[in-house]
Amino acid sequence: MQTEGVSTTITAKRLTLALVAAGAIGGAVGAITVHHNSAVASAPTAVVTTPVAAAPAPAQLASPAAGVMLPDFTQIVSRMGPAVVNISVSGSTRTAYRGPRMDPDDPFYEFFRRFGDPRQDPRGSVPMRGMGSGFIINADGLILTNAHVVRDASEVTVKLKDRREFRAKVLGSDPKTDVAVLKIDAKNLPVVPIGRTSDLKVGEWVLAIGSPFGLESSVTAGVVSAKGRSQVDDSNVPFIQTDVAVNPGNSGGPLFNSRGEVVGINSQIYSQTGGYQGLSFAIPIDVAFRIKDQIVTTGKVQHAKLGVTIQEVNQAFADSFGLESPEGALVANIEKGGPADKAGLKAGDVVRRVNGQPIVASGDLPATLALARPGDKVTLDVWREGKLVQISAKLGSTSDKLADAGPVEADRGDSSARLGLALRPLEPIEKRQSGITQGLVIEDVGGAALNTEVRPGDVLLSVNGRPVSTVEQVRELVGKSKKSVALLIQRGNDKIFIPVRIG
Repeated sequence: MQTEGVSTTITAKRLTLALVAAGAIGGAVGAITVHHNSAVASAPTAVVTTPVAAAPAPAQLASPAAGVMLPDFTQIVSRMGPAVVNISVSGSTRTAYRGPRMDPDDPFYEFFRRFGDPRQDPRGSVPMRGMGSGFIINADGLILTNAHVVRDASEVTVKLKDRREFRAKVLGSDPKTDVAVLKIDAKNLPVVPIGRTSDLKVGEWVLAIGSPFGLESSVTAGVVSAKGRSQVDDSNVPFIQTDVAVNPGNSGGPLFNSRGEVVGINSQIYSQTGGYQGLSFAIPIDVAFRIKDQIVTTGKVQHAKLGVTIQEVNQAFADSFGLESPEGALVANIEKGGPADKAGLKAGDVVRRVNGQPIVASGDLPATLALARPGDKVTLDVWREGKLVQISAKLGSTSDKLADAGPVEADRGDSSARLGLALRPLEPIEKRQSGITQGLVIEDVGGAALNTEVRPGDVLLSVNGRPVSTVEQVRELVGKSKKSVALLIQRGNDKIFIPVRIG
């Protein structure tokens, strides 16, 4: 028993010494770490004794950290929160759904009852209720929100932070950009300051205030993930992508920068569940204000158009057209009689700059034109046949009607071996029926083109941007290409460029 006691005492002493040693080492490390984060920790530093030649290191490490400042979200929320509003709408929407009604015991029944069941009802129309957010931009009651928040609404109610409620009038909405302008009868309201999207940087802190799932004045924060994102629709809005948590009910709410300025309107999310999954998108405030100005001034919105269908420039297209890098917007189709046609743009042109602004991805072109108005003149730097040419175009309006195409005759030919395509000219009856006046019908696909999207029955219109009407022209152009060729194909009413690697 005595031996065990001595042993225990020795063990305890050893353990104490081990802990003291560990404490000394840990204290030294702790002193460096804490000091690096600008905190105060005097006790651990006392443990560090003479053998610390590296003691000045913490002071050197502290300098970069001192420059990293997190925004004070509390100040932004307290100052700007009162200018953010909750919007509730009611109305009815027509539907053609013929399936069973939702069971009240279904776990999603209450959600769809409050926010609007997206399914359709056999009665032809169903009551609709929805919720969203908005923000005040004018002390006399002018409010911005999303067009989809007030779509099909017969009654719109705006609730302020101080709990006052007002019936709102929809001055106008633009489904193309998803922007709507509301007006309430009130004076001396708090107003948000407006920033500039062009000043926003990727990686910058941003903040959203809104009413997700009806939870009013909810605050979420994150960073700008990207700018100029285009979506798979015809909106042409250069969205701001963030990782700010946005859910149903946040739509129409403001996106603030770290200075408390509104830089966007929260509009969309990418999700497989219907809820936030790390990808949210906001309409740039520059675009929203251009729409707002038109609605307030004229009551309607006009959008500028160039009149082209574009594709992304990948490496195969870059090789085909002799570009040093796969950048720009490849013109696949020109609207006959449209602004691009009148300016002299051609299928196969690659737009590299607009008014001096680089076009890197194809989505940059519509994003750049989104801020323009019908009638504006733009200067395009275009890559054509191995060199840059400059073209001036006067933008039209999306409501403009197009002219009909005039006839162009084609010659006869046989086949093109290197591509693996069997080609023949269009017959006169095919020209009349299809409206295609120039090109070669692809009768069979093999060789280099076999594993591409080229199909029998397609009409080959051009090779590397140059129109073709004979097999000899195709062979000549293919013979000059080393790595790949870009074929402009018409399939039905669609025109697309398809790259074919031949090297």
